[in-house]
Amino acid sequence: MLIVAVVASVERFAYKGVSSNLVTYLTGVVGMNPAAAAKNVSAWSGVNFMLPLFSAILADSYWDRYSTITGSSFIYVLGMVGLTTWALLRTWMPCSTLFLPLYLISIGQAGYNPSLQAFGADQLDIGDDDDSGMDVEEKGKVKSKFFQWWYFGICTGSLLGNSTLPYIQDNFGWGLGFAIPCGIMALSVVAFLCCTPLYTQKQPKSTETSTRTSIIKVLKSILGNVGSRKISLQSKEDNANTGSELEMQGKPLKDEPPNPAESADEAAPSVAKTILGLLPIWTMMLMFAVIFQQPLTFFTEQGMLMNHSVGGVFVIPPAMLQSSINISIILLVPMYDKVIIPFVNMITRRSNGISVLQRIGVGMVLSILAMVIAALVEARRLRVQAATSGSVRLSIFWLLPQYVLLGVSDVFTVVGMQEFFYAQVPSNMKTIGIGLNTSVFGFGSFLGAFLIAAIEMATGKASNGRGWFADDPREAHLDKYYWFLAFMCSVSFIMFTHLCKYYNGTDASAR
Repeated sequence: MLIVAVVASVERFAYKGVSSNLVTYLTGVVGMNPAAAAKNVSAWSGVNFMLPLFSAILADSYWDRYSTITGSSFIYVLGMVGLTTWALLRTWMPCSTLFLPLYLISIGQAGYNPSLQAFGADQLDIGDDDDSGMDVEEKGKVKSKFFQWWYFGICTGSLLGNSTLPYIQDNFGWGLGFAIPCGIMALSVVAFLCCTPLYTQKQPKSTETSTRTSIIKVLKSILGNVGSRKISLQSKEDNANTGSELEMQGKPLKDEPPNPAESADEAAPSVAKTILGLLPIWTMMLMFAVIFQQPLTFFTEQGMLMNHSVGGVFVIPPAMLQSSINISIILLVPMYDKVIIPFVNMITRRSNGISVLQRIGVGMVLSILAMVIAALVEARRLRVQAATSGSVRLSIFWLLPQYVLLGVSDVFTVVGMQEFFYAQVPSNMKTIGIGLNTSVFGFGSFLGAFLIAAIEMATGKASNGRGWFADDPREAHLDKYYWFLAFMCSVSFIMFTHLCKYYNGTDASAR
């Protein structure tokens, strides 16, 4: 499992080498205005997070995880090569062609990331079957630790990407800044392929045809329920029956070979009901996903308007502050089981920590606090700028609290969401479970782009073109946008806590 975790960490290094400073590239090199750059980055991020849901269906029904990783990695590297080439030949390239390599990267990582994570889980025996000899509670603890340490690994790669590559791009050129992650990504793919004999390639309990038929019937059942508006939370009363049906999808009742078509027919309604039951909670996560995108867009643009030099010698690229999120996560993940859970147990007088849904809720509250602090800092920046006529700029280090709070919220909400969606789907659809998780951030990114466009139009008309996202930083009001996000996420949190009272799906361990 170690080599898979290292490969995942390297992929995050390469991806952050592109995404973390992309808004700076679009505004400073390509020449887009701040709002247009933010919308383009949000839309691109949305595609990055949405496509894994569709590739997961293909991976679980038509391909195996190893083949999906191998094929998508070549597309990923091809996109990185194309982006590097575009940066080197920018003066001869139409601006519209920049998005071709960017979306090739999107297609590549769509198959790469969820399959790699599910493949990593396959290296440990944390499946839903009984072959491992572990009871439900023990499996839950192993799953929880796996997702925490997996996130720890990818955050380590993200930290290296966020802390080094923006500096190289800003000071030594974008060609070199894109070539480094491209080369390292290519080497990681070669290393992954060389270690093929060492992997545990888990074989499904049912035949390939049965798995494919099962997924197709589940999708049909979902569409039928959506068409008839039969969407409801998984209630405590019917959880026992549905949970048993999910668990038995990989376990025959007798030694005689089951009929795949009959099994798919019987299981599809219960699985569809389970997935549809996730939609209300999935929806409540969207505003958190909008906030999740702010460091890539407006936090970075906010930093560009502040004093980011240290001692008048070293200039900090605004995108480098994203590394503080990764540092927060790296420091907090090892403390979660050793410090936070014992502290919670002492306060609540319970021995099993907090549930996955409670963990998600804690992260949502922290993200709201991050937006409140971001709004207060931006309001102060505007006051300092107005009082000094722009001659004095607020230090970029004022942004650190909002970055750190978002990092802490990620440990709770992002890791909790990964564990939650993975636990709620049957064993032959685990990649789809991971895809459901990433699709939250995909839709959230699209929602963020829509909100920017709508607010830009509404506030621009009301203020004669000087809206919240005005090109002139003296007239823009990012603070109002941050307050808006804090309010919307607060509404989502209240609705989320209400939904949690009624939801009782497949048990995800309390930790």
